[in-house]
Amino acid sequence: MQNKLKRVTTRTLQEMKAASEPIVMLTAYDYTFARLLDEAGVEVLLVGDSASNVIAGHETTLPITLDQMIYHASAVVRGAKRALVVVDMPFGSYQGDSRRALHAAIRIMKESGAHAVKVEGGEAVLEAVARITSAGIPVMGHLGLTPQSIYQFGGYRVRAKEASEAERLRQDAKRLAQAGIFALVLEKIPASLAQEVTQSLPVPTIGIGAGPYCDGQVLVLHDMLGLNKAFSPRFLRRYADLADIVEKACKQYIQDVKQRDFPSLQESYE
Repeated sequence: MQNKLKRVTTRTLQEMKAASEPIVMLTAYDYTFARLLDEAGVEVLLVGDSASNVIAGHETTLPITLDQMIYHASAVVRGAKRALVVVDMPFGSYQGDSRRALHAAIRIMKESGAHAVKVEGGEAVLEAVARITSAGIPVMGHLGLTPQSIYQFGGYRVRAKEASEAERLRQDAKRLAQAGIFALVLEKIPASLAQEVTQSLPVPTIGIGAGPYCDGQVLVLHDMLGLNKAFSPRFLRRYADLADIVEKACKQYIQDVKQRDFPSLQESYE
């Protein structure tokens, strides 16, 4: 009898925080990569609205729609047998109207089969978080650099370096935890602040550009694999250079076809 894989749940993440076991999260947007990451042992797959950038080629995350997020999430869910699948709620689907937020979250859960949703922001989204969690849908929060607010920020610089913004982040983190989030992404903030927030919260924190003291870490898959050469912030560590490998393979394929070396007779049918 084959051993059944134990599904990672929100409770699993809570237990990992309690045991000081780091949580590993990566973005995923399709079935093939989701299956590979799941088999490698990644605990959380984030269907990020960063698909707007790395898949669709937009400058920001803002253009991606709810329908598109559900499409990507459905593919990832089919590839994930063990990992917890969390889906970004896209810009405009939850801000300002908690009823609309709940409706969007329900659509994501029902139509994709995902396990949780993620929202950006603090005080402004507390009502939406409370309404969504009251319906039994797990919510992950996101503070610091929140890409859906990039035009308000005016750039991708480090957030919460000033005392007033740091204090607001501390308070927002506490309020989000009280509203029922199961985990919190901290993006591009000082490591010391991320450590303080991590130690003060009962829920796990997941860092990206927030130093080594968070309960877990996340990177955008395409950045981590070196598929996006143009993006190289300080916090990014590239674990492969797939862009070069893909280019080399394609050039070899072109050469083989041009020289009529591919397909060979051994690769043909009689």
